[in-house]
Amino acid sequence: MRGWTAVLFIMPIFLAAFYQSRNTISLLHRWPPSSPAVLLNSLISPFNIRIYRTMSTFTHPNYAVPITLPEGLSQEQLLEFHPFRSWISTLENSLGLQAQNRSHPFHQDPYVLRSVTIQSFDLFGGKRLGFLKLLAEVTNSAGEKLPGSVFLRGPSVAMLVILIPEDAPVDTDERYVVLTVQPRIPAGSLEFVELPAGMVDEEGQFVGTAAKEIEEELGLKIPTSELKCLSEMADISPKSDDGKIQDGNLPRAMYPSAGGCDEYIPIYMHERRVPRDTLSDWTGRLTGLREHGEKISLKLIKMQDLWREGARDAKSLAAVALWESLRREGKL
Repeated sequence: MRGWTAVLFIMPIFLAAFYQSRNTISLLHRWPPSSPAVLLNSLISPFNIRIYRTMSTFTHPNYAVPITLPEGLSQEQLLEFHPFRSWISTLENSLGLQAQNRSHPFHQDPYVLRSVTIQSFDLFGGKRLGFLKLLAEVTNSAGEKLPGSVFLRGPSVAMLVILIPEDAPVDTDERYVVLTVQPRIPAGSLEFVELPAGMVDEEGQFVGTAAKEIEEELGLKIPTSELKCLSEMADISPKSDDGKIQDGNLPRAMYPSAGGCDEYIPIYMHERRVPRDTLSDWTGRLTGLREHGEKISLKLIKMQDLWREGARDAKSLAAVALWESLRREGKL
């Protein structure tokens, strides 16, 4: 009797899973399953059953916002993660401008951060928190929502390194820019051409990171005092009609994908004269930290061609715009 009970219980599940398959051949091709988890998901998928990982919730100590964490991520890890601290602080400051500024478009019915749900996370080296995917619920009293799907990774720096031949005249326009060519799997490319760039460390040392990246990727040792931040030199803080700075707490930097990611990139510049016969040595040079999976080759191009060669790279286009505009205004 027990045997028939088991058959009656299992048979509907098996038939539903079988029906879900396109044909018998495709079902057999997937058998045996690669793991018990795959088998379980195959059996329960016809019934739209979803199994969620254990989650916990705590209230943010500074902003009284409920935050839900996935299994494996602690409250301490999250609150110590600099990109998260910076993001929630910047967002709360921006939300506060609604009430402070009567000309703000949302002044009459301001939006509020209601909750944050951490959906997934990546650890660097198996220990250090590296990336976060979260969902922020931001609504007003009318129940209107703002898009709140966010990928947190923190800031980076980009470096515009300009080389001038030593024998060129002082007022020359003959300039060359060093680009990197490397695999960028998120872009689906193994030969992505871009300005040298790197993630900022947890201490937020932008200038130091820029100098370090230039040495690692280009082989140039440059004192931090010789680096110019083009983003800081440009007055990029937008102003409202009454002259007040809007979102003045945002960093002076370029946001390559503000619709879904917190990353912002200040652009630094270094210009130096080098022997003409060494310019050709830059193209094709292999650099990068191989132990970090960096497989970088260098490419030397004329400054006037940067907008074309780096057209797919937001850092290159921003660097061109800043460099040309600052020169036009006599700031470079």
